[in-house]
Amino acid sequence: MSAEPSPRENLNKLFGDFVSHEEALIAADARRNLRNMRESLRLLALVLIVSGAMGAAAWAFLASLDAVTGFRERHAAAFLLLPVVSIATAWLYRRFGQEAARGNNLVIESALTERSVPARMAAMTFTCSVATHLAGGSAGREGTAVQIGGTIADNVARLVRLGARDHQDLMLAGISAAFGAVFGAPLAGTFFGMEMCYVGKINYSSGIYCLIASFTADTVCRALGCTHASYVIGAVPELEAPTVALAVMFAIVFGLTARLFSLAIRTVRRVLAHRITNYLVAALAGSLALLAVYFIFGIQRYAGLSTWLVEEGFAGDTTLADPFIKIALTALTLGTGFQGGEVTPLFGIGASLGGVLGSLTGTPCAFAAALGMLGVFGSALNVPITTIMLGVDLFGGAAMPYFVIVAFVSYLVAGHRGVYPAQRIVTPKRRSLASDANSTVADAIARHNQQDTNTEEANAKQQLAR
Repeated sequence: MSAEPSPRENLNKLFGDFVSHEEALIAADARRNLRNMRESLRLLALVLIVSGAMGAAAWAFLASLDAVTGFRERHAAAFLLLPVVSIATAWLYRRFGQEAARGNNLVIESALTERSVPARMAAMTFTCSVATHLAGGSAGREGTAVQIGGTIADNVARLVRLGARDHQDLMLAGISAAFGAVFGAPLAGTFFGMEMCYVGKINYSSGIYCLIASFTADTVCRALGCTHASYVIGAVPELEAPTVALAVMFAIVFGLTARLFSLAIRTVRRVLAHRITNYLVAALAGSLALLAVYFIFGIQRYAGLSTWLVEEGFAGDTTLADPFIKIALTALTLGTGFQGGEVTPLFGIGASLGGVLGSLTGTPCAFAAALGMLGVFGSALNVPITTIMLGVDLFGGAAMPYFVIVAFVSYLVAGHRGVYPAQRIVTPKRRSLASDANSTVADAIARHNQQDTNTEEANAKQQLAR
């Protein structure tokens, strides 16, 4: 008959079991941390590959834009290529583009839902965007860059079979790399990747990858010889009640201008789609209208990037007509289906408008133009934090309080509108827009339009009843 274990033996056994259990937990923790570190390092390596490739692509794209812009400015006959480029672009995207015609909206959907981005999209948007600028279309460059960055990221993610979380992180890093490189604004690029896909949300979990991607792509692009324009604000007004009130007033104007910009593009697309059933005829009609406007009114200098608008806005030499001419031409260009981005035209629109407001109110024109450049951009794209960081990238931190005021006020004024219909509304901008939560911008716009139609019909019935 075996003897009962002593209390000391029981205690030793319990302690041994406890130690064994803790050792097992520590070992499991170590294995999990090692696995997470291995996966993080793998993703970091992919981020470096994507951002390096994007930096090189951004350099090639910007160099191409410089070349074709110089050619067009020396040869006015290049404008006659507008119908050719428009029809070729429409045919190419209809015949070979598949989902690529959705552009940045496809990149957003891929980041949010793992939707596939065809590898051909990068080459197509590069080629067609360069052709747009050669022929004199009024467009920018961020749209092309983001599509290239998104294409590279998605295809690399699929090649190595990343999971959903890592796929999203790599996609957002690709977006950051594109913005940081093409504008020479790595801080803004960091937040653009974290913010672009949403309204009212920043994806902090992707932050470190977006940061590394944006700075890496910008470094590669600069190392290859790319340079970016720089602008100086000069004196910044003291942060006092009158200047704060003036900044708020400016921001309201900038937010309304951003709404007009996105409305103009949607209107051109809707009119062409509803009035002309043949897509090639629609492309021809839109391009001929754009060509006619250029030559009838003699406004060829507003073609392409029109960076002179920013320069003259800072100098206080713009007129009130300048921003609205640029809005009209950009709407005709992008609404017709030409490839290109929205951001550089938005910079010109905002800076020229800000310069006018500065002249009218006695505010330093360079300061007002800088606020306009940021406010119209940020409210049109629904990216207020990126807007603030862009101000720091471009102008330093001296005017940062004003950047914050303009970024958030214009963001609220713009409402649930914007140039990216696929953006997902996570936190509505105002309580009155609470019903838009979890919708896309496109769905919110459609809902508001239907509500307006219903209200008009109800009012008409009441009038008839009287």
